[in-house]
Amino acid sequence: MAFIDYYKVLGIQKSATTADIKKAYRKLARKHHPDVNPNDKTAEHKFKEINEANEVLSDPDKRKKYDKYGKDWQHGEAYEQAQHQQQSQQQYQQQGYGNFGGGSDFGDGNFSDFFESMFGGGGASQGRGRTSGFRGQDFNAELQLDLKEVYETQKRVLTVNGKNIRLTIPAGVENGQVIKIKGKGGEGTHGGPHGDLLIQFNIANSTKFKRDGANLYANEKIDLYTAILGGDVTVDTFDGKVKLKVKPETQNGTKVKLTGKGFPVYRKEGQFGDLYITYEIEMPTKLSSKEKELFNELKNLKS
Repeated sequence: MAFIDYYKVLGIQKSATTADIKKAYRKLARKHHPDVNPNDKTAEHKFKEINEANEVLSDPDKRKKYDKYGKDWQHGEAYEQAQHQQQSQQQYQQQGYGNFGGGSDFGDGNFSDFFESMFGGGGASQGRGRTSGFRGQDFNAELQLDLKEVYETQKRVLTVNGKNIRLTIPAGVENGQVIKIKGKGGEGTHGGPHGDLLIQFNIANSTKFKRDGANLYANEKIDLYTAILGGDVTVDTFDGKVKLKVKPETQNGTKVKLTGKGFPVYRKEGQFGDLYITYEIEMPTKLSSKEKELFNELKNLKS
């Protein structure tokens, strides 16, 4: 596997704080988001790299392992365990007890065989003593959903390597988000644990709303007369329609907030973000002579 510099992917230094990582991730995710770059494979690949980098660097434990082991951070603990076993075996031999099995677990060339198998080589270590169990391979899968489908918690069946896996998808899952299902990856060797299943959600947006976390944004057109005199306007929310009062002399671009009418907050049942409506004032067209006359009167009144 080629080494990917996650710090370089996010454009940050190794000394970056958690806040720096979050800020860089959000900026790049917006820039390379598939909705912003439709049918752009380069942007799609970049978006996946950004999410992968954020998943590792935003987790303090994963980041620590990545900084220490680089691309092999996922196998770092196994390497340290094997190294410790080798050192213990060498101390045992130096104390004069010998090796009753005819060979050490990781002695002589066998430890390098283990290192090769874990960090880029072939099968498991085959020392003449006992063998250590190794964790199974992680599986990766993608699930395509629409924004409407993740407004509510739902159940799905995902087929991975011929096995059906039942999923409960929490409402509010984000586009590009990766969740881990422990033990649903490849089988371990020599009694080692199974790997994990990593599922990335690719969420298309077929609605009029723009989403930012749990908040939603939409534009609403109102006519000039309602903007000047005030009145009622019916607007769409994600789960129905609501009637709003438009204040007299409302300006173009005015924003109103509908508290709790946004998107579900991930893994916080019953909590919702807000919906922000921006008014766009439509100018009248094809004015009659009488209408033009009345507008001229208004103009003269303001002179």
